[in-house]
Amino acid sequence: MNIQAINHLCFSVSNLEKSILFYQNVFNAQLKVKGKKLAYFDLNGIWIALNEEDIAGRQSSPRTYTHIAFTISEAEFEQMFERLEALQVEIFSGRPRHEKDKKSIYFVDPDGHMFELHTGTLADRLEYFRSEMEHMTFYQES
Repeated sequence: MNIQAINHLCFSVSNLEKSILFYQNVFNAQLKVKGKKLAYFDLNGIWIALNEEDIAGRQSSPRTYTHIAFTISEAEFEQMFERLEALQVEIFSGRPRHEKDKKSIYFVDPDGHMFELHTGTLADRLEYFRSEMEHMTFYQES
């Protein structure tokens, strides 16, 4: 089996209309199709699917660090933070960061799915670990 790429991201949502507005307003995702219980978006080539489901206890489950991260530029960071605040999106402070680890904004959609807007790359993170984290073990590419 040869996995080529992510095909799509699918989220179970409790209120389709509320979630559609969130994905349109926060991510500028383009709504492609909407049904009674589903909606599909194009987010710069990423297919995002929403399926409305009635799941008991949805909000009572503990929050984890599971999330999807999107890259933004350093220049966009403050503007994106202000935009999320203006949209009254729930924002989390995240973990303390060294400046070499770049900047992140963590937030959730109406159903608690966590997202991150991050200004760094994998190369940035690895360089930060090499310079600051002596306990880390690095491996050569094969």
